[in-house]
Amino acid sequence: MCIDLLRHGEPAGGERYRGSGVDDPLSACGLEQMWQAVGGRGLTSGPWDQVVSSPMRRCLAFAESLSLSLNLPLTQVTDLREVGFGSWEGRTPADIRQNSPDEFFAFFRDPMNARPLGAEPLEAFRSRVDAALLELSRSHAGEHLLVVTHAGVIRAAICHVLDVPTEAMYRIRVPYAGITRLRQDDRGMMLEFVNRPGL
Repeated sequence: MCIDLLRHGEPAGGERYRGSGVDDPLSACGLEQMWQAVGGRGLTSGPWDQVVSSPMRRCLAFAESLSLSLNLPLTQVTDLREVGFGSWEGRTPADIRQNSPDEFFAFFRDPMNARPLGAEPLEAFRSRVDAALLELSRSHAGEHLLVVTHAGVIRAAICHVLDVPTEAMYRIRVPYAGITRLRQDDRGMMLEFVNRPGL
């Protein structure tokens, strides 16, 4: 099977921490970024058998439009939502860096233990993403899926496939509307490419 992980485009409201607690829609630019990544608005066919999406609207709105355009089934998977950022939800990196520099830099030095107040534990996040990927592999064997999701989920998926520690997640840059491909064969799941701007 093959899984194409598509990060959502730029959300309305600019750069800020959006986990599972802030659900901004896509900006017009963000929506266009996503269409360009999959081949453009006039797309009438694609390589996928099914579209799978996070339930958050910065992912789901595009996934619904694409599935209708391509006449493909769409499934929402709750466990593919972004990691929760607790007290950082809705705040900009510049604001946190300026007003809480110790907290900001501690997070990047030790993202497992220096979580924002009320944030989802990174171990729990990694566990739910791992479980979601395993379930997709079981229930869609032999299919090509497009999974519309978030930077954190894509980082966790890369760590899962490469069997690297969860604390390495934030060393992986994932741009808006970048595509990462995972491929499963009789040797297991492999990383085929990361952060392509389009297919």
